[in-house]
Amino acid sequence: MELLSPLPDSHRSLVTEALEALGVTRWVLSIHDPSFPGLPGEDLGRGSPYSEGAARFLAFARDLGFTGIQLGPQGQTTSHNPSPYDGTLFSRNTLNVALAPLMDPQGPWGALLSSDTLARLASEVPTDGGPEARYQSACRGQALALQAAWDTFRRTREPGLVQRFEDFRVEHREWLERDALFDVLATRHHTPDDWRGWADSLEGRLFAPRPEEVTLAEARIRELLSVEAEAVEQYAFRQFLVHEQHGLLRERVGAWGLKLYGDLQIGFSPRDTWARQGLFLRDYLMGAPPSRTNPEGQPWNYPVLDPAQYVAPDGSGPGPVLRYMDSRLGKMLSEYDGLRIDHPHGLVCPWVYRGGSADPIRAVQGGARLFSSPDLPDHPELARYAIVAPEQLDRLVSRHADGWVKWLTEEQVGRYAILFDSVVRTARERGRAREDVLCEVLSTLPHELSRVMARDGLGRFRVTQKADLQNPADVYRSENVAPEDWVMVGNHDTKSLWRLVSEWQWKHALRAQADYLAWRLHPEVEGREDFARELARDPGLLAQAKFADLFASRARSVMVFFADLLGMPDTYNAPGSVDARNWSLRIPRDWAAQYQQRLRAGAALNLPRVLAMALRAGGAESGARHAELLTRLDAAAARLRSGT
Repeated sequence: MELLSPLPDSHRSLVTEALEALGVTRWVLSIHDPSFPGLPGEDLGRGSPYSEGAARFLAFARDLGFTGIQLGPQGQTTSHNPSPYDGTLFSRNTLNVALAPLMDPQGPWGALLSSDTLARLASEVPTDGGPEARYQSACRGQALALQAAWDTFRRTREPGLVQRFEDFRVEHREWLERDALFDVLATRHHTPDDWRGWADSLEGRLFAPRPEEVTLAEARIRELLSVEAEAVEQYAFRQFLVHEQHGLLRERVGAWGLKLYGDLQIGFSPRDTWARQGLFLRDYLMGAPPSRTNPEGQPWNYPVLDPAQYVAPDGSGPGPVLRYMDSRLGKMLSEYDGLRIDHPHGLVCPWVYRGGSADPIRAVQGGARLFSSPDLPDHPELARYAIVAPEQLDRLVSRHADGWVKWLTEEQVGRYAILFDSVVRTARERGRAREDVLCEVLSTLPHELSRVMARDGLGRFRVTQKADLQNPADVYRSENVAPEDWVMVGNHDTKSLWRLVSEWQWKHALRAQADYLAWRLHPEVEGREDFARELARDPGLLAQAKFADLFASRARSVMVFFADLLGMPDTYNAPGSVDARNWSLRIPRDWAAQYQQRLRAGAALNLPRVLAMALRAGGAESGARHAELLTRLDAAAARLRSGT
């Protein structure tokens, strides 16, 4: 059998002890669904967190001392767009259904799929071609496999499975029927994954009819649910399978002491936009303004929730928007132990631009913040939503700058926080800790968002590979990290650290990084210059020091992306780009052997070495206090380097 983990049994306890000594309470691995490794014949060319290959990798993560796993959005993607951030909000991605367990007669679902069927479909997976071809092949193959599973279920109707399925349908009927009817109508109109061609029809407005259409829409929904009962049931069955497999994953990692974090994406899929179009503004879309990461801005084309529907018109309770938020959050927090809020700006101070423009880039660059635009001549429509008065704005900076809003009253902060508070409130009601709500705030932190997050003691993300070494006040420098922040060298939208180190090397930028890291990790002046020269000469050592810098910061929470952990040089996603390679990077089947090889070459994260470097960054006193722990960490690091 292939080696499941390159780590000794004592490794986890050693890492746990070192993390405690460093004051780190959360050590989280970030990985999206398609990137999980598989075993031969197990899948159709795309990863799944519910497969046996994934289980072995997660066991390795447990042994490495991780306390949690951060997944990406897990909604259904379309056959032409694999971005998880454009996936559905309620339906899960059925590409994640692990097929091998469906062949086990003694398993939770019985033998819904034959071994011959899986073997045939696996043999058709293309061995060449680009990522786009592989993704579309996975979509086709998975659809055929799930059709075979459905045919078997419909024929056998095993009583226990039937009862579990019916219970699932009753519990989730509201969103299941809406999402299933989207498929039904898209098929009828020959527009899979899209509805713009029939938007101006009763079926295009089925769940947001005009006043005179309400009775007709209700009748049409009943008619479709009856006529298309089998299609609706089959849709629900696929969702039942993937939801049950997710529940088993959560049970497994929970028993290992790992928390499972979900991703609360800010965007809406076409399916959700159709099903909930009555909740949105008509003339504006959400995007990202020009920023340090994307100077041109990003026209995301996401709908914007209508502030007039946040609460009931008489202020007596939640309105349609907050009821939708409660429904979504209740589902997510029943499935995860914590949440990463994707772009929390979108909940507090969304950047909006006019829809329908022939030049979306120009439109988003000329956009504005929804609640912070009381008197803009180019956006007079936004004045009705303004929370601030004109005198609270700094006209000397651009309207997307962090300091555009100069000050706020507590009452105004509360108004900005309405949607954000629904996340925090629901998390607390479900027993989640404050630290288990993660705010993906990167280069921009508008004053409005800063005030809202401060009320709950929530920190931001600090991506240290982006640090400006010439600016002591830069938000990404590790010495500026607060205890409540989450710190990482990179995330799913950045280059791998290992690629960056290579680029620094040929750009002759290693020395600047080495000087900075020596200052951070070698507190004594004596010997610091020698340490800096050693880092500059050894790119692998410099990469380890870059990791150590995370643990030497004041942050209590540290995250690492899987490519950085394993020493993979490839990029998972290049933000703001349309590239078939995005969202396709996958851990290879022989990852354990590759990881061991890279460890020996100093080209993957050697965690004991990194933790020892971080402890020594505390100076002689810290070294003396943790002398015995450092000895064990050094020995473990040496074993990993030697492969023994």
